[in-house]
Amino acid sequence: MARFASWVLDHYAEVAFSSIRGLAEKAGVNSNTVIRLAKELGYEGYDAFRADIQAAFRHRTIGYAARAEALHNRAGSDLFGEIIAANRANAEAVFSPEMQGLLESLIEPLLTARRVYSIGVRSCYSVAHYLSYVGSMAFDNFVTVPAQPGAIMDQLSRAGPDDIVVAITFEHYATEVVRACQIARDCGGRVLALTDSHRSPIALGAWHVVPLPMAGPQFIPSLNSAFVVVEMLLAGMAARSDRAVSNVRSFEERIQRFGGYVPV
Repeated sequence: MARFASWVLDHYAEVAFSSIRGLAEKAGVNSNTVIRLAKELGYEGYDAFRADIQAAFRHRTIGYAARAEALHNRAGSDLFGEIIAANRANAEAVFSPEMQGLLESLIEPLLTARRVYSIGVRSCYSVAHYLSYVGSMAFDNFVTVPAQPGAIMDQLSRAGPDDIVVAITFEHYATEVVRACQIARDCGGRVLALTDSHRSPIALGAWHVVPLPMAGPQFIPSLNSAFVVVEMLLAGMAARSDRAVSNVRSFEERIQRFGGYVPV
C-alpha cells in the first residue's frame, strides 16, 4: 500500500479518470489495495477519494495528453461503463430543476433579441454550428456561425445591446472565443456563456452563464451536455414562437424542392 501511495502522488490524472480495476492494473496492484488506500486516507471508499481528486483537478489545467494517457490499455467494458455512468451524472445535472429554470429564463430574451450570434471554435464549433443552423431554420434573428479567419471579429464588431452572443468553450479555453466575448461586451452585446465553470474566462462579465457538466474519462471533455442544452433552448423557443412552424415548413419545402433530401 505504501508503494501504491507513492505511485498515486505521481499519477493523479490516472486516479481522476480511472475505475478501481483500471487504476489497479495501471499501478500493478490488486483492487483491494486501491480500496484500502482510500479508506486509510479517511474516505468511505474509492469513489469519494476519486471525487476529491477530480475536484482538485478542476482548479488546474489538465492536458488532453494526460487524459489520453489515463485511457491507455484500459479494458473496453470497464471504460464504456465509466463513460455511461459519467453521462448519466451529467444528464442529471442538465435536467435538474435549477438548470431547467435557468434555460426557461433565457427563451424569451433569445426570441426577442435583434440578432443571436453563435461562437465556437475547434471541437466547440460543432455545437455553435448546430445552434446557428437549426436556429436559423425556425427563427429570423439567428446569424450564421463564422467559419473564416477574421469573420468572428467582423461579425461581433456589429453587435449591440439588443444582441445576444452565445459563446461556447471549455478548458483549454479557446483564445478566439475569449477574445470574441471581450469584443461583444465592448460593443454592449449580451454574452451567454456555455462553459464548464463559473471560473471560465468567458464567464467574466457574462450576461448569463450556463455551467455545463462535462465529466468523463474521454481525452476531450464530453460535449453531450452542451448539445442537450442547445436542443432544450431551441425546442423551448419553438414552443413559444408564432413564426417557427411556418419558417421550418418553408425551409423544408425549399430543400425538398431542389433535391436536398433523398426520397424513400
